[in-house]
Amino acid sequence: MVTQQTAVQHAMQSDRLADILERVLDKGIVIAGDIRIKLVDIELLTIQIRLVIASVDKAREMGMDWWTTSSYFSSKAKESERESEITQLKKRIEQLEEKAPATKDSRNA
Repeated sequence: MVTQQTAVQHAMQSDRLADILERVLDKGIVIAGDIRIKLVDIELLTIQIRLVIASVDKAREMGMDWWTTSSYFSSKAKESERESEITQLKKRIEQLEEKAPATKDSRNA
């Protein structure tokens, strides 16, 4: 059976966790670390880890908005990529048509 005191403690802990999460997302947090594996002063492997935790608004303030230009995350970016590809294909077709010799049908016309 859950007592009233336990319920109050749980609610207070949830509020504290929500406050901490809100503060982290509002301010942002960076976690960075390097892992280096060496054998007799010869570096075999280096792994650099950079993790940024922030709200979308804070990330935009910091200049990180890669999800708006990635076709994997944004339908607008996907549409823009398709339009760019179509434009490139049209240019390529025009170039090929200019270089291609006249065909029989066009000579007879």
